[in-house]
Amino acid sequence: MDRDEEMGHGDRSLLFIGDEDDDLGADRDGASPPTSSDEGSFSERSDDDARDDRGGRGGDERDAPDDCQKGTWPQSYRQSIDMLSAVPSPTVSTLMAASPSLTKFGSSFLKAGSSFLRKREGSALPLTRPLLPPSLSQLSQSSMHQPPVKQSTDNIGLPPRPPAAHEAELPERPSRACLKSDYIELPPPASKCSSGQSIINGFNVLCGVGILTTAYGIKEGGWLSLLLLPLLGGSSCYTGLLLKRCIDSSPNIETYPDIGQVAFGIFGRIFVSVVLYLELYASCVEYITLLGDSLSSVFPSAHLAFTGINLNAHNLFAITMALAILPSVWLRNLSLLSYLSAGGVIATVTVIVCLFWVGIGEGIGFHPSGAAVNLTHLPVALGLYGYCYSGHSVFPNIYSSMKDRSQFPFVLLFCFTVVTIVYAGVAVTGFLMFGESTMSQFTLNLPQQYIPSKIAIWMTIVNPYTKYALTMTPVALSIEEALPQRMRSYLVGMSVRTCLVLSTVAVALLFPYFALVMALLGSVFTMLVALILPCACYLSIKKGTVPLWEIILCIIIIMIGVVCACIGSYTSINRMISR
Repeated sequence: MDRDEEMGHGDRSLLFIGDEDDDLGADRDGASPPTSSDEGSFSERSDDDARDDRGGRGGDERDAPDDCQKGTWPQSYRQSIDMLSAVPSPTVSTLMAASPSLTKFGSSFLKAGSSFLRKREGSALPLTRPLLPPSLSQLSQSSMHQPPVKQSTDNIGLPPRPPAAHEAELPERPSRACLKSDYIELPPPASKCSSGQSIINGFNVLCGVGILTTAYGIKEGGWLSLLLLPLLGGSSCYTGLLLKRCIDSSPNIETYPDIGQVAFGIFGRIFVSVVLYLELYASCVEYITLLGDSLSSVFPSAHLAFTGINLNAHNLFAITMALAILPSVWLRNLSLLSYLSAGGVIATVTVIVCLFWVGIGEGIGFHPSGAAVNLTHLPVALGLYGYCYSGHSVFPNIYSSMKDRSQFPFVLLFCFTVVTIVYAGVAVTGFLMFGESTMSQFTLNLPQQYIPSKIAIWMTIVNPYTKYALTMTPVALSIEEALPQRMRSYLVGMSVRTCLVLSTVAVALLFPYFALVMALLGSVFTMLVALILPCACYLSIKKGTVPLWEIILCIIIIMIGVVCACIGSYTSINRMISR
């Protein structure tokens, strides 16, 4: 049976948070959680679960994107995208109280370690929102020893959904759908994020490898091209708020594909999902190119000549690093890797410090040069700057996981303001240091004999290595759940992931132009995801209630996005072909 037929509703059946209302009638036979022997597929659910889910809910198609719809692919989007941000564990305070000395290792380590220890030791789970829903027998036994707990406040701030007639008198029970779901072995976030944690998540999303090319953007577009940074940043921040308003329009909307479905039906959901997955896939291609460039700068004389095959340093390291990354893509438990990926903010800060260290402490200095504006190559700079704000695919997840959702506008504004200042500062510093010789990644310009240069290079290598598997997992899961039920085996899943990794290597070797490929991604996908789609979905969902000035503003942003996408993609593709 296809996933589409098995799941009577959309992402809500597999959400990390806020599923109690949908799960009242899901587990009626007292089934216990699957054991470690219940393996064999990346995504499986029984026909009984599907019948339970289909009978559990009803509603209006516009207000509930997951109701009365078949084929609501993808189901795994929420779980897989949540891995890209660090969500605090509910038992951190308990562990800290038991072992205060653990605090020095940092909250992220505690979060990862606490969930890992719970799996290893099988300790009793807290009743206030368990990481894995216990069986009915476990609930009955626990209730004899534990005082009653308060009702979950996961959906705080949202109007409660009235229960269906057949659900009204049923006790709240764990979701059998969640028990049987086998997409990934990453425990759902058991508690809501504070505003501080949400800011860290936002920085982790926005502070990516795009910062390496901002100095090259000034070289391509001139000094006046820096005006595009606040323009794109302000527009992206505004469209992020539009996504929030779309989510607030219905309690059933949690993710970007949900927004697309409410706005334009099932085809809108599929289109939005495909665009988001292509963006993630292209980011993995960029990671391979970045690893090849960085390692070849450290070991420029490396090469391989074997049976007529000659590989230069870039190609050799691109293939080698892809093979090294491959086992991490096979992993089904990516929880520890997700916390390592959250260290991307630390890696980015380290690279920035090293840049200033080399410029000031090592005597390279700053030398003003460059044109005011270069209209010929300005579209490339536009794409590079646009890529820096490609975080909208995760913003709905961050918003949905917040404890106090009213703080989201502040979180968004603070994150965009800080990253825009950082991007502009790094761009100015890098170009003043290296001028017209600035390369696609400023780390390639850093003299190798200096210690900060070595630190910056290796931080640049470690960052994409830890993020590759997390970025590729949503793409792999979407393909696996689209396969027929009989093909959803662990071996098939490994084959799918292997093919995806090999294909990214092939594309990276075919187009080894880091800056131009990033400019293409920023021109096409970022303009779609960050500018065009949020405005279009907002106008469709809230039509009739949007003031005239906001309609005009959204139309202007859509037009800017379309023009930038066309001009930027044409320029980037034309330059890649001419090389």
